[in-house]
Amino acid sequence: MMDLDLAPLWLTCRLAATTTLILLLLGLPLAAWLAHSRSRLRPLVETLVAMPLVLPPSVLGFYLLLALSPAHAPGAWLRDALGINLVFSFAGLVTGSVLFSMPFMVQPVAAALSSLPPSLREAAHTLGKSRFSTLLRVELPCVRPALIAGVVMSFAHTVGEFGLVLMLGGNIPGVTRVASIAVYNEVEALNYPAAHAYAAILCLFSFAVVLLVHLQRRRAEPV
Repeated sequence: MMDLDLAPLWLTCRLAATTTLILLLLGLPLAAWLAHSRSRLRPLVETLVAMPLVLPPSVLGFYLLLALSPAHAPGAWLRDALGINLVFSFAGLVTGSVLFSMPFMVQPVAAALSSLPPSLREAAHTLGKSRFSTLLRVELPCVRPALIAGVVMSFAHTVGEFGLVLMLGGNIPGVTRVASIAVYNEVEALNYPAAHAYAAILCLFSFAVVLLVHLQRRRAEPV
């Protein structure tokens, strides 16, 4: 009976859950701003948010590695002023994952919010609701399918990360060795049974995520 190390799987779930929670806190206000703002900076921000969709993960991981390393100014400031080291750490993985999965949270929610009639927000403001209260209690309930899709896809995309995780976090057991890295390690060691086990778990998870998104979309379609 194969003794499979479950630590990479638990670490992957922890990373994906933490990343998704942060994306909810940061991504929803950003999505609302992109949906309603008329600022000249909006195209620039939209482009920056969407870049991880076409940018190789290793490229983003490389530049984050340079920026966050104590050998360079941002990383040195974080270490000296705040005592934070983001390179080859779980916190660094979270930072990179938030940036890399940002479009999967922001884009569907922003598109759904922009499709809502402006009269909905105007009515809420007339009743004395603040912008935040309007977003939280009026708009988001109306775009719940898009919100659920954003949450599910952000979680799933983080689970499947490889290049960025390897570049920024390395391969430290119990710290940065997530499931995708574990598959790579087992293949390198010619331990194919363990690699099959990790890969099968990730395949089943991916299938469940895609199925859930499709079912949610079908439920949201008008009859």
